[in-house]
Amino acid sequence: MKENVFNRNLLKFIKHSPTPFHAVAQMVEMLDGYGYVRLREGDAWKLEKMGRYYVTRNDSALIAFTAGGLDWPRSGIRMVGAHTDSPCLKVKPRPEMLRHSFLQLGVEVYGGALLNPWFDRDLSLAGRVTVLTAAGTIKNVLCDFGDPVAVIPSLAIHLDREANKDKSVNPQEELPPLLLQMDEDARSDLFFRDILLDRLKRADPTLDAVEVLDFEISLYDTHPPALAGLNRDFIVGARLDNLLSCYTGLAALLASSGKQPALLVCNDHEEVGSASTTGAQGTFLEALLTRILPAPEDRLRALDRSMMVSADAAHGIHPNYTGKYDGNHGPLLNRGPVVKINAGKRYATDSETAAVFRCVAHRLEIPVQDFVMRSDLACGSTIGPLTATRIGVRTVDAGVPIFAMHSIRETAGAHDGYHLFRVIHAFFQTEDLSAPA
Repeated sequence: MKENVFNRNLLKFIKHSPTPFHAVAQMVEMLDGYGYVRLREGDAWKLEKMGRYYVTRNDSALIAFTAGGLDWPRSGIRMVGAHTDSPCLKVKPRPEMLRHSFLQLGVEVYGGALLNPWFDRDLSLAGRVTVLTAAGTIKNVLCDFGDPVAVIPSLAIHLDREANKDKSVNPQEELPPLLLQMDEDARSDLFFRDILLDRLKRADPTLDAVEVLDFEISLYDTHPPALAGLNRDFIVGARLDNLLSCYTGLAALLASSGKQPALLVCNDHEEVGSASTTGAQGTFLEALLTRILPAPEDRLRALDRSMMVSADAAHGIHPNYTGKYDGNHGPLLNRGPVVKINAGKRYATDSETAAVFRCVAHRLEIPVQDFVMRSDLACGSTIGPLTATRIGVRTVDAGVPIFAMHSIRETAGAHDGYHLFRVIHAFFQTEDLSAPA
């Protein structure tokens, strides 16, 4: 795959993945197109040599893998981990707020979001809706309004003269978006669930839903991701952390030969601690490994010969804020993927796993950068340490450097995603991790 094709498909994937549910649906469509067989946790499994499989959980997390020769205790498994969720604003269960003729929605902040960039954006709504059908059954339906249907207007500078000096955001009072203007007396009975049901039926007239029972709906920026810069040096868009890694890992898996057992896990809820059935602290990956390797000795032997790349975004050195970085460990955009290191094990990288990653990249003549947080700043974390702890697999934390992490729009280098794709693709097909070069 050439870089321009990779970037074009990446932008398309991000555009059509406004929520984890949509991201998994996109990945399922890609896997189906490559002949991967869907497994369901409630069914009996029978795996075949050279088989290609995937399984989802809660429609928001996914594991895809190639079985190779089924001799996992001898070959080990090459694993890549990413996460489908991103910081955002989620609609509350009873969100309706009618104030001065404006219908607004109450929202919660999901994850460590930068809040100021959410103001004055063309916002839409997307997520999963659980409905009651005419037959009395419960059904999950994906929902995406698509068009700009909401906005969070800023307060005019005339009413807040200090806004450019010290702007804090009260999420309860200042973040409810405007949805529409209406007559307070005539339309006081309008409910968000009615709006959802109407939108679902307009999108699919054959849908036999009679009631919205519940929903998981988020706001998102409708402006599509794009290549930017005079020389198109940058990718600018929402949810680069961490849909870029999800797409990169999946594209690398689909392009691999399948001879070497390889696995991609895309967890949900990383941005809020990963403590869920679909998060890295949950049982999703562990349950799958136990299922395909039921004998404890075989499973431990396979894990000893395995390794994971925890693929997540890294902090690129921002030219306007260079003092926020360790001078020797500030990655540059478009200078190659980044190995992330932390003495407190906020990242799972050790010298051995970093060496394997560097050797694979070196073989491809792709440079590798390092990131270490300043010693006087707190370090973030990833699914890497959680997965390593949960299943005991050697892990390296690596990814592409970006700006504005956790903003409504982030910036990455236009070449770095493709570089990471090539490294992961080669990693998936590396037979001997002790001699990856």
